[in-house]
Amino acid sequence: MVDRSFADLPLAAWYDRLHPWGPGDDFCLDLVMSARAVLDVGCGTGRLLSGARRAGHTGRLMGIDPAAAMLVQARRREPSVEWALGDLRTLEWRGEFDLVVMTGHAFQVLVHDEELGLALAAVRAALAAGGRFVFETRNPAALAWETWTPDRERRLTDPDGGVVRVWHEVETAPVTDRVTFTETFEGECWPHPQVSRSTLRFLDEDALTGFLTGAGLTVVERYGDWDRSPLAPASPEIITVARPTR
Repeated sequence: MVDRSFADLPLAAWYDRLHPWGPGDDFCLDLVMSARAVLDVGCGTGRLLSGARRAGHTGRLMGIDPAAAMLVQARRREPSVEWALGDLRTLEWRGEFDLVVMTGHAFQVLVHDEELGLALAAVRAALAAGGRFVFETRNPAALAWETWTPDRERRLTDPDGGVVRVWHEVETAPVTDRVTFTETFEGECWPHPQVSRSTLRFLDEDALTGFLTGAGLTVVERYGDWDRSPLAPASPEIITVARPTR
């Protein structure tokens, strides 16, 4: 099921303001620009592929997302990109892409072993020989969820000048490798707070490698942050580049 903050059109419209373009987008844009055909899984509002098209990418750019509200924005942003509603379990490709990316920690919404295995198998099938799969997850050792507290709220201004407050709160303490939390939007544009509930999976380096290997993918690069620094215990991210196993 798609989280409400992505499925609800008024809430989805806040996504890019809550998550502005940053170093991770720059990292992925460089990879996209060097690839002939690119599949962006969980493309959201489409800013990565739209940015690539505006930067002069002339090849095939394909974005897929299960949230229709996010794709509304993607299609408005850049109609020349292929946008598809769905996920890796509903659509399939065979060796069509030089690069498959999952950005915005989209990989972490795959919380069950079966769905993760199916998704990775689909990525492997979509990659051309020598293609690359690039994604990032939050490093569980960094305990990012400990900062998801109401006192760290964000305040944004809507088009009419009203203030919208957004905050996160962990609903359940981490169970195994999963964390459930809420994202709350409050402002004069809504009669009452709008709450979206999410569960994310925090896999460590060894677990990620195991799932990738099982799907026929081999890790060729791994970083702890977008500056390509080595993965360390305190690194905020686990950034992985994998290729089909020969």
